[in-house]
Amino acid sequence: MDAETYREALKRKRDDLLSGAGAKPLQWTMENNSGRQGDMADQASGNNEVHIQLKLKQTDAKILQAIDEALRRIDEGSYGVCRDCGEMIAPARLNAIPWTRVCIACKEKQQG
Repeated sequence: MDAETYREALKRKRDDLLSGAGAKPLQWTMENNSGRQGDMADQASGNNEVHIQLKLKQTDAKILQAIDEALRRIDEGSYGVCRDCGEMIAPARLNAIPWTRVCIACKEKQQG
């Protein structure tokens, strides 16, 4: 794929995250669980739902930041180059995670 195809994929993902496709807003979750009646198990379940929604929002924010950085790299002409080793990132990896900054070998080193 060329840079413009990746640019469109990144913009679609950004739009999906910003529109909250299928996810309840955190405010709604908190409001509907704050006055929850029921036993302790029901209350714990509500607290867990709020916690999960918060974690999802944090993850979404990190992905949005990575998408913006990837779009900037496309504009700069450095998109698809591994930040760590300088080698080209495999197209299969870019297709799977178009906002990635590192090749698979460098990612494995980070995790190992």
